Amino acid sequence: MTPNVKGALLMVGSMAAFTVNDTLVKLAGRDLPLFQLVAMRGALATVLVFFLARNLGALHLNFPRHDKWLVAFRCLSELSATFFFLTALMHMPLANVTAVLQALPLTVTLGAALFFGETIGWRRIVAIAMGFAGMLLIVRPGPDGFSIYSIYALIAVASVTVRDLTTRRMSADVPSMVVTLATSLSITSAAAIASVFEGWVAIPATSGAMVAGAAVFVLMGYLFSVMVMRVGEVGFVAPFRYSSLLWALGLGWVIFGDWPDLVTLLGASLVVGAGLFTLFRERSRRESDG
Repeated sequence: MTPNVKGALLMVGSMAAFTVNDTLVKLAGRDLPLFQLVAMRGALATVLVFFLARNLGALHLNFPRHDKWLVAFRCLSELSATFFFLTALMHMPLANVTAVLQALPLTVTLGAALFFGETIGWRRIVAIAMGFAGMLLIVRPGPDGFSIYSIYALIAVASVTVRDLTTRRMSADVPSMVVTLATSLSITSAAAIASVFEGWVAIPATSGAMVAGAAVFVLMGYLFSVMVMRVGEVGFVAPFRYSSLLWALGLGWVIFGDWPDLVTLLGASLVVGAGLFTLFRERSRRESDG
């Protein structure tokens, strides 16, 4: 098995793990308040990440103060993304929310051009415009298909974009597992505080099992995503990120009985197509520069 094939399988596995986590959270959210759910999942995930990081020898803070501020800002961005994404997830079909998130490669490319001065050609600008048009088809800003939760999904995309752009500014001295542990700990702490005001309810055995499963799958998603960066070529592996939409379509249909309408599928196709083209152009540019 070549490194590229290993990387592709790891990326597909990472997207599957994250989507299963979303599915379990959506199911458990029928019985549990949001902040209680996030606090429970986060506590389990934080413990798992801590022991994994310690076994890997990745628990150290020997990196510049500038990077520590970036880690803190990244945690705030992730906190915003978690709240808005999960709130949207509880009220929107799984595939619709996942489809909106497929715009991330486009928003990150645009953000890098606006804030970091990275050059993008007219072809990628057109692709980004097409991707945003597809995103509008998914959220449908109008009296028929639009809701406040569509705005929440868009805010989640903006928050994750800020998170990824912040990650780009970190130096190579920052261990990935330290970033993951700091993120998990901050989200868990914030959710635990918020849950005090929201109130806790009795935990049904089935919902408790779903939360525990979600913690395991979210850890698997993070672990696979870290491993992906160590094998294969990024340009070859990155397009497999869009497999999350296939997982979301399948799980949404089988478990929740949801299937997107034609307009939503068209919008998702535009977003994915634009993202794949952007990744292809980025790979071509790097090869030409090399």
